[in-house]
Amino acid sequence: METHQFIYPISVTALGLVSITLCIVAEFKKTKKKDLRFDGKLCYLPGSTVAFELGIGALICLLMAQVIGNLMICRIFFSRDSWKAKKNPTLLINGFICLLSWISFVMAIILIGAASSMSKSQPFGEGWVDGECYIVKEGVYIISAILVFVTLSSTLVPLIFKIRKKSQVEIRWQHTSTS
Repeated sequence: METHQFIYPISVTALGLVSITLCIVAEFKKTKKKDLRFDGKLCYLPGSTVAFELGIGALICLLMAQVIGNLMICRIFFSRDSWKAKKNPTLLINGFICLLSWISFVMAIILIGAASSMSKSQPFGEGWVDGECYIVKEGVYIISAILVFVTLSSTLVPLIFKIRKKSQVEIRWQHTSTS
């Protein structure tokens, strides 16, 4: 059995876990409501550079995991073996799982991106949008971490199915060749 077939799933898993970890840490490092300064009409919210950088790191890791994972999924979909089996139910299942992966990926990118953007400093009179200060709600980064986990899981499932199927075929081949 080829050992390099595990490199891509392991790298996708590692990148996904780093992204999840960064989201969880950013949840604890984000700006709190007690940091908000209000001067009559104007507000000021100091930025959390740590939460911003953690959010950007989570975005980069998630993007890399999604690209690597989907390149491998495309390799599975467009392999000769997949096209030979015309009515292969795993193609439909893999397609659905891939769609789930992309939906959760887009939602995670939007949440992490918005939360990271709101973690920057919001000076008096400028704010985040229309001069108003916005604070990242409790749990936004945690929900993002859950979405990253869904993205990671749904990206890895087709890869694991393919590796498992390939190893079963190799075991059968080895068993028949030794008999």
